[in-house]
Amino acid sequence: MNTSNETKTNLTINGVVTGNPFGGVSVSRVLLVLITLVVFTLLVKLGLWQLSRAEFKQQWQHTLALREQQAALNYPQLLSLTKAEPSAFEESNLLTGYRLSLHATPVKQPLLLLDNQVYQGQVGYLVYQVFEVTAEQPWILVELGFVGAGNDRRELPALAPIQAGQYAFTGRVYQKQVNPLSDELHPEIHPNKPIRFQNLTMPALAQLLQHDIAAVVLQPDNVPQHSLPQPWVPIPLSAQKHQGYALQWFTMAAVFLGLMFWIALRQFRHQS
Repeated sequence: MNTSNETKTNLTINGVVTGNPFGGVSVSRVLLVLITLVVFTLLVKLGLWQLSRAEFKQQWQHTLALREQQAALNYPQLLSLTKAEPSAFEESNLLTGYRLSLHATPVKQPLLLLDNQVYQGQVGYLVYQVFEVTAEQPWILVELGFVGAGNDRRELPALAPIQAGQYAFTGRVYQKQVNPLSDELHPEIHPNKPIRFQNLTMPALAQLLQHDIAAVVLQPDNVPQHSLPQPWVPIPLSAQKHQGYALQWFTMAAVFLGLMFWIALRQFRHQS
């Protein structure tokens, strides 16, 4: 044997493999395997996450149904829940769905317009009015309903607030989950006009109005002096939608794995 020539194959002597066992493995094949594993694992994890969200939404829907059947809370009971179950960033801590009954009077504050709301395909605002239960307790926002926006954003809807007096309200409450990526109030304040704002962030709103505000909004069964539609969307994405998204991710994972297997098979046939 000519020892000056390098062998390109592994030699087996007495059952022992000599040389580099990975000498025949190209860099492209290694990259192909790594990319396949990373992308396939990511797609499967996204599908599993969607399934976990679907399971949570099913449990949340059951919780909302139970709260709907419970007797209405009074205002002190609701305030105690806001202290015992802070919203933080977890949906499971939200107080949405509880029934509430109280007597309250309007506060001399402008109406509040939550911007970028959609109802039945129309863009507009959710309208809120500030009410006081007692002088010592936080104010509470009462939702008057949805109003459409005009073509000119400089023109705000012409709405009259509920007139002064004491009113008995019974309805359900909801609490928005804080979005850490977009939680700024961004209020637009003009004399003798409603305040338009971008996010229902209670601490910032309390600072703007210089008074404590309850962490929830009351959507009453009947709104005095108004007949605006009242959207109720406690669960933005249903469990069925999350299951559909999970199926899409799993399908993408299967298609991707099949594609990469086909590419690897073609490379093997080409090199053999």
